[in-house]
Amino acid sequence: MSEAKKNASAKGEKTMDKDKEEVLENIMEELEQEAKDKEKEVPEGEKEQEAGSEPEEASKEKESEDAKEDDKKKGLFNKKEKKNPLQEKVDELNDKVLRQMAEFENFRKRTDKEKAQQFELGQSNVLEKLLPIVDNFERGLAAVPEAEKEGAFADGMNKIYKQLITELENLGVTPIEAVGKEFDPNFHNAVMQVESDEYESGIVAQELQKGYMFHDTVLRHSMVGVTP
Repeated sequence: MSEAKKNASAKGEKTMDKDKEEVLENIMEELEQEAKDKEKEVPEGEKEQEAGSEPEEASKEKESEDAKEDDKKKGLFNKKEKKNPLQEKVDELNDKVLRQMAEFENFRKRTDKEKAQQFELGQSNVLEKLLPIVDNFERGLAAVPEAEKEGAFADGMNKIYKQLITELENLGVTPIEAVGKEFDPNFHNAVMQVESDEYESGIVAQELQKGYMFHDTVLRHSMVGVTP
């Protein structure tokens, strides 16, 4: 082969390689342009949906976990609120027993109070019947002549009188103060008016019959004379 033919052949091969490269480049450009066109054809909403799909799924999973946690809490509360029927019956019986015990205690206190009041009433009736005996002792001792006051009879009567007064005081019977005190209808029974230069108006100037108290109750009012 001549030198001219070799050169022509080499030149032809280079031309063919160049044409191949241009064809490949064109194919690549067309593929890229086609991909770009497809991306443009995809709606923006779908892109956003694809972009936000993962957070939405995560949100749904979180909501599901929260719901399960709420159900678990509700279940725990329901377990706490739900009582055992046997325990409810025991509590009911216990409450009934406590109520009956309280009612019985109130009844006992009320009964004891009523008994005490009845006892004091009966005691006051007996003591009231003894007061005339005390009056007679006082009148008898006041009537003893001065010459006989030191005698054995008068001395014996005086000792019995003092013993009787002591026992009455031990039972809660005490005399009501009258002379020199302001007239009080709660303790004094005025039967007459008495002129007196010693006391002002409305003051007890004379005691005709001694009155007595039984604890805080008037056993007998004092019979008195009051200054006008």
